Amino acid sequence: MTKSQNPRLSRRLFLGSGVAASLSAPAFAQNLGQTTELESDVSRSVRHNISSFRTLNWQPYFNNTQNGAILVDITSRALHFWSEDQSIYRLYPTSVPMTDDLTRRGRSVITRRVDGPDWSPTPAMRIRNPEWPAYIPPGPDNPLGTHALHLDWQYYRIHGTHDTRKIGRRSSNGCIGLYNEHIAELYNFARIGTQVLLI
Repeated sequence: MTKSQNPRLSRRLFLGSGVAASLSAPAFAQNLGQTTELESDVSRSVRHNISSFRTLNWQPYFNNTQNGAILVDITSRALHFWSEDQSIYRLYPTSVPMTDDLTRRGRSVITRRVDGPDWSPTPAMRIRNPEWPAYIPPGPDNPLGTHALHLDWQYYRIHGTHDTRKIGRRSSNGCIGLYNEHIAELYNFARIGTQVLLI
């Protein structure tokens, strides 16, 4: 009997694909008919969900881990966090800016931490998308999710998202997005003054 004729192998492949399809269906169904900040952009322009997971050492990127350190790798769509004493290391998948002109790289720092952020589009977003609301209060419709970490660059944040399809994609207007459970954890680790490097 050849490998392709092996009934156990065929059954395993069938069951694996069925489980994957059933896991993805509910999340997709929940988002039908709902529109938040970038859902239309995601469906229109993004075909791949890619994130590269490999652990990194902090030394090539930071001189020290004072106040903790966050490295965001735009290409691999991953965020790395090291605590000040280096006892905590986390690696999270992210969403990243849709285009290079929306992408900012370099050193920054956490200047503000918000549990339950509200959101207003930037002036540039309002020009590109005049149909967007001027303000969205905290809650399930807020495109910043449950928590936000503001950088010292105006309008730039690391934040959550209620639209889980965005993670691993080029889908934001400049910010770095995380699953809500991941931003909640990072929010508890990060502090005002945590170093941030986007590469």
